[in-house]
Amino acid sequence: EISDLTEQIGETGKTIHELEKAKKTLDSEKSEIQAALEEAEGTLEHEESKILRVQLELNQVKSEIDRKLAEKDEEMEQIKRNSQRVIDSMQSNLDAEVRSRNDALRVKKKMEGDLNEMEIQLSHANRQAAEAQKQLRNVQGQLKNTSLLNTKKKLEADLVQVQGEVEDAVQEARNAEEKAKKAITDAAMMAEELKKEQDTSAHLERMKKNLEITVKDLQHRLDEAENLAMKGGKKQLQKLEQRVRELESEVEGEQRRGAEAVKGVRKYERRVKELTYQTEEDKKNLVRLQDLVDKLQLKVKSYKRQAEEAEEQANTHMSRLRKVQHEMEEAQERADIAESQVNKLRAKSRDAG
Repeated sequence: EISDLTEQIGETGKTIHELEKAKKTLDSEKSEIQAALEEAEGTLEHEESKILRVQLELNQVKSEIDRKLAEKDEEMEQIKRNSQRVIDSMQSNLDAEVRSRNDALRVKKKMEGDLNEMEIQLSHANRQAAEAQKQLRNVQGQLKNTSLLNTKKKLEADLVQVQGEVEDAVQEARNAEEKAKKAITDAAMMAEELKKEQDTSAHLERMKKNLEITVKDLQHRLDEAENLAMKGGKKQLQKLEQRVRELESEVEGEQRRGAEAVKGVRKYERRVKELTYQTEEDKKNLVRLQDLVDKLQLKVKSYKRQAEEAEEQANTHMSRLRKVQHEMEEAQERADIAESQVNKLRAKSRDAG
């Protein structure tokens, strides 16, 4: 039994030794595991801190991108508003130009009609003056009375004055016609310039549509840029920013060209005002000429009436002259009869003696 116990004790000692050895091994493994766990925890904390820093940086980058995108959106909206204002201003100027051109054309047509009517009235006045002069020449051969001769001379002097005034009126009408022709030529040139401005406006309208398409495309690309920036696509964002700068440069160029076009439109507006002023002056001249023609027509009518009165007086004198001649012829006839009777009586007296 002692031997068995001794053997059991020996085995127990071995078992204890193995257990202690296993314990040491487990303690060593525990220490290694603990160290590895601590190292893993440190690494995890470091990674978590790194993740937090990355998230913070990502949020900052996202905020910066959002801010830049908002600025770009505001810039693009401002560009669109400025472009729209320029286009609206140009459209308003072009509409005013078209209205001015239509007004100039209406004035030109009215001036042409007034000139034609003026020429007809002047021709009529010339015919009336010629007719009055002819009547005066006809009366001239029949006038022997001193008062009628004086009236004739006065009528002739007045007629010469009327003819001079008619010639002056004709010359003024010709001058007005030349001015009207020049105004018509200027209106035609203005219409040609307006056509060029309309072509420029059409070009700007096309540029506006292209710009709107580009803005939409840019907005789409900016939306894509936000997604790309979240994934680290900084190069694409830089390209888009470069494209934005290029578009801004193009918009500035279009704005400069639009400003130049506006200057051209204002120049044409000044020219239209000058033509309108000249047209108003021509209209005033036509009114003055019309008044002159009316006065001349009144004078011609007065001279015609005086000529008719002179002719009537001449006819009265001619009637009296013919009556006196008729009475003289009757007296001569009675004298001839009386002389014949006297001769007969003398003959009878001689026969009786």
